[in-house]
Amino acid sequence: MSMLRLLCIGAIALPLAAAARYSDDTSAARQALVLRESFADTPPAPWVDDDPADSLYRVARQALNDESYRRAAALFAQIEARYPRSVYTPDAPYWRAFSLYKAGREDDLREALKVLDAQARKFPQARTLGDGRSLAVRIRGALAQRGDADAAEAVTSAASQRVNCAGADRDGRNDIRTEALNALLQMDAESAVPIIKEVLKKRDSCSAALRAKAVFLLSQKPAAETEALLVDAVRNDPDREVREQAVFWLGQVRTERAAQALETIALSSPDEGLRAKAVFALGEQNMSRGAALVRRLAEDAGTPRSIREQAIFQLGQRRSAENAEFLRALFGRLGRSDDEGLRKHVLFSLSQMHGFGNDRWLLGIALDPAQSVDVRKHALWTAGQADIPARELIALYDRLSDAQMKEQLIWVLSDTRDRAASDKLVDIAQKDRDPEMRKKAIFWLGQKNDPRVRQILLDILNKG
Repeated sequence: MSMLRLLCIGAIALPLAAAARYSDDTSAARQALVLRESFADTPPAPWVDDDPADSLYRVARQALNDESYRRAAALFAQIEARYPRSVYTPDAPYWRAFSLYKAGREDDLREALKVLDAQARKFPQARTLGDGRSLAVRIRGALAQRGDADAAEAVTSAASQRVNCAGADRDGRNDIRTEALNALLQMDAESAVPIIKEVLKKRDSCSAALRAKAVFLLSQKPAAETEALLVDAVRNDPDREVREQAVFWLGQVRTERAAQALETIALSSPDEGLRAKAVFALGEQNMSRGAALVRRLAEDAGTPRSIREQAIFQLGQRRSAENAEFLRALFGRLGRSDDEGLRKHVLFSLSQMHGFGNDRWLLGIALDPAQSVDVRKHALWTAGQADIPARELIALYDRLSDAQMKEQLIWVLSDTRDRAASDKLVDIAQKDRDPEMRKKAIFWLGQKNDPRVRQILLDILNKG
């Protein structure tokens, strides 16, 4: 039986098996991208004091707990390299991969997948092997969201076999104190704020969920002390989530004092996570001075990478000709010598801002031979997220000569609901001279839970 016929059979069987799980109007690919896999996220406490790698494991574990992710990844790698016979070694690659996943850059994610593959080969009895499979699905989902068609294909196939959904709120309790805080929403600010202040003074871990709710309530009860109390929570609360919530809700307080506080956090906080939250909050305020600062952070090469990425993203969430023009100009200024990851962030941000000629501009980047193939592929994917009519994407297929770009376009076409796009995929599956392109088209056609497409695939199979 030919490979093409096998692909047709698989393409027909996959959506039929998954029909009970996915609604008719949601592709398996999209479902795969929002999987909630469960995997270990905290290394166990050291358990063999006399093991030669015990000290190194303790340092690596602490680095991970301190959110020093790249340092943790490097330390876990040392365990395997220096102590191959240690009891810690079989699981060290998993924690290295997890650290890289938390670091979050595209190259980190790709390296994490390599590490997990190596662990599966070298340590088939590792306790974290199952966690590694779940983590790999999450990593590929993250790569797919960044425009990686191969990762999307892998996640889609995995989704047909296994979907774990899990969730829990932070505290899990619905006690009298929580109900009391809910009641504050019905009170006037003069009565509510003194009670909120008392809650925010608590510092024990058990009241962290209450304090997180209190900062929300404070943002809903504007008073003379609102900004000062939220800033105090940002600076002094011992719980990270409470601090982050306080920054977020400062963004909902649309005053000059709140904007000034957010600017200070965005520019000078020693906590990069809080700085990124402050950039987001400034965008949510939608005030001119905040927007100017976000643009400055986006273009300043001295801005930490994570902050710069957040600023670029936030500009795409605020639809304006000024932001569109700024982002397109920023893409040009970055140049090919700069980190392509930032350029991809600019492309994605523009795809989120419909209008202002962004869709045509993205297509232009996709067709520009001066750009790297990786950037062109990303531009094509982001163009598919914008308002490009399907007929223009279809016409583009025959203009492309690069196989990687054609594969990317096949994926983009599969992600649109336009009937003409499905027709083009069928045409590719039946007539394209390149058998690899036919295989790709058949695979993605198989993800469409569409009786018409299934019949076409059966026709291809019968003619094979």
